[in-house]
Order: sequence, then structure tokens, then C-alpha cells
Amino acid sequence: MTSVGAQLRARFVNENLGGHATVHIGIRAALAEHPEVVAEVIDVPAPGALGRVLRRPVPGLGSRDLDLAPLRAQLVLSSWVRRELRRRRSIPADVLHVYTQHAALLSIGELRRIPSVVSTDASGVQVARLHPDRAPTRHTARRVALTSRLERRVFDAATFVVAKSDWAARSLRDDYHVPDDRLRIVRLGIVIPPAVVRHPPSGLPEVTFVANSMSRKGGWRLLDLYRKHLRGRCVLNLVTPEYVAREPGVRVLGDIRPGDGRLEDVLARTRVLAFPSEMDTFGIAALEAMAAEVPVVGFAMHALPEIVVDGETGFLVAEGDDAAFASAIGRLVDDAGLACRMGQAGREQVNERFDARKSTKRLLELLIEARDLPPQDA
Repeated sequence: MTSVGAQLRARFVNENLGGHATVHIGIRAALAEHPEVVAEVIDVPAPGALGRVLRRPVPGLGSRDLDLAPLRAQLVLSSWVRRELRRRRSIPADVLHVYTQHAALLSIGELRRIPSVVSTDASGVQVARLHPDRAPTRHTARRVALTSRLERRVFDAATFVVAKSDWAARSLRDDYHVPDDRLRIVRLGIVIPPAVVRHPPSGLPEVTFVANSMSRKGGWRLLDLYRKHLRGRCVLNLVTPEYVAREPGVRVLGDIRPGDGRLEDVLARTRVLAFPSEMDTFGIAALEAMAAEVPVVGFAMHALPEIVVDGETGFLVAEGDDAAFASAIGRLVDDAGLACRMGQAGREQVNERFDARKSTKRLLELLIEARDLPPQDA
């Protein structure tokens, strides 16, 4: 990996939620190949006791989407970030990178104080209706209008705004009016294993699901489909910290963590990754599977069609079509040759478009571009 060609002191804020942690594992690994960059990474911690209280839904209001629980959670997060950034003002930095905009809601002054880049995998408008435990109501539009105004302040203050996908970029243009001269698409990728050694199981083929939350990511739905259509044809691996009762054909792996290397071992023996989530805005688990030469079955929604090429690196079915979803998994379970070809095509796709070394280099080039622009008024 070549140098970005200029010394840079960069401060990175990692929102550290779900797949965001995996993204920053990739950024950190790639930064090791750039000695010209002095990087300071700020990982947002899990909320404390007070933060958890402030984030809780309000009985009677949450079901009507009137309690502003998502916004309150973001404000708890961003208040910690504001304190931390102010505390570090005496430490020199050429540029600030924040992932995502929600972490910067209360740091407008910091975004304007030094050149800044804000990256996101989705806008608030896009995610407002994706909470599986919070169905949209007639009040949701008002909440979205309020949170969008706060997000727009972040996007207006940043030197550049980065979308991880074309899907996210469309909302930034159409809903937030981020001008094209300040909007970039950088597909922040993952660490790709240098070589893939497959270890097919001696027994039934294995299907794997990866998520912190069974309910939010479609895990219970997948388990039901397995019982109805796939039991006896494959083993289902559930990589999740949530409790799932033992039952025939289902293996629960509850202590695997991002970056510990154990997921790679599971994927090495996996025939297909099941990705039943309808709320994921990008799909880090899909990238990790494809890097391990595992085809993906998911729904054709959000940014997933920019990752999985239907019929080439896996199958994408219509949103909500459970029968088609189970059928696509079954087709790959029953056809090892097809799964192998799709898996190899998937790894080529990830190498070409989602290698963290390449995407981090592009991000560093953008940070240097931001640094070299005339400063905004404080």
C-alpha cells in the first residue's frame, strides 16, 4: 500500500455501534500501513447507568413514537463525544473524522474549529422506519423532521460528507441537500484475509447467521424458516450473544466477538450466509462472508444490492418473501458447486470494491483535501 504522500495528524471518532466497530477495525489495520499518519482514535463507550435511563422508551408514548427515544439515545452518545473532543482541544490535530453524524449532533463547533469529515452508512430519514421494535406511526414524520434539522447542522458544518453507498448518498442529496462538491462516496471496507482455506464439514452443510440481536436482524424469522423448510438438510449456526434454546440442527455460538478471529473459522465451513435483516443499511456481515468465499442470501433492499450481485455472488429476493428466501438458501445448500462459484465471485467483488486498505487510503486522501482547504469560520 502506497503512502498518501503527506504527513497528517488525524482524529477519528468511532460511534462504535454494531458494524461500526468492524469498520474501525479495518481503518485501524489499514492505518498501520501509513506511518505518515498520526492517528488518534476515540471509541465511544457503551452508555453508563444514567445514559441507559435517558435512552429508555417512555411507557404509553413509545408505542406512538412520541417519546423521542432514538433522538435521546443519539444525544446521550453525542454529549459524551462533545465532552471528549473539548477535552482534547490542546492536542494538535489537522483534521477530524466522525463516524457517524449522530455522534456529532452536539459538536458543531468542533466540526467548524478544524477541517472535518463526517461519514455515514445512512441518513436519519432512511433509518427512521427501520426500527423493528418501533413501528412508524402518524407521529413519526414529526420526529424525523426534528432529528433531520439536527443532522443537517452536522452536514452543513462538515468540510466533506461521506456516504458509504449510493443509496445513502441519494438521501443526503435529496433529503438534506448536501451539495455534490462536498459529498463523496467511500465504501468503507473490511480487513480481507490474505488467503481462504475452506473446511467443509463432514456432515450436513452449514448455514450461518451473524447478529447481535435476533429480533432486530431477523434471526427469529430465520429460525422459523429453518424449522419449516431446511431442518434435516443443513445445520444452522446462530452467531449471536442472545439466548436461544437448544434444538436439533441448531448451533448457537454466543461468545464470538468482532476481530477475535473465530468468525473466520465458522465461515470457513459455511455453505451460505443467511442475511434476513430488513433494517441493515449496509451489510458488514455480508462482506465478511463474501471475503471468506461464502455466498449470501438476503433481501433486495437498502445498500445490500450494491454488495451482493444477485445470481453471481448470492441471491437477493423481494422484501418480505420468506418462501423465496428459504428456497434460495435451499438451492445453495443442495448445490455445492454453485455455492463454490458464487463464493469465489464474492471474494473477487470484496477484493475489488471493499478492501479496507483501499477505502482507508481514499478516506485519508479526502482528509488531506479537507485539511488543505481554507478553514471555515468558527
